[in-house]
Amino acid sequence: MDSQTQLELEAAAFRRLRDHLAKRADVQNIDMMNLTGFCRNCLSRWYQEAANHRGIAMTKEEGREIFYGMPYDQWRAQHQTEASAEQRGAFVKTHD
Repeated sequence: MDSQTQLELEAAAFRRLRDHLAKRADVQNIDMMNLTGFCRNCLSRWYQEAANHRGIAMTKEEGREIFYGMPYDQWRAQHQTEASAEQRGAFVKTHD
């Protein structure tokens, strides 16, 4: 496989993951962090860091808006729930 094809396949897989997570707004970021060690915010930060590494100025909020498809505060208001004590406890255990 040539490098351009690999790049395009990786980009397609990233877009599919982003779109899948957009459809599964019921899955909370804290649950993703507790189970996988990363969440939507991590993905948006990695996107921003990749842009910055290539000399493209992008803030954390701009990266989040690109990833979430809307301003982050709007996404939080529509989809994010308060973390339970159990979720917060699991986060502390896994991210000690």
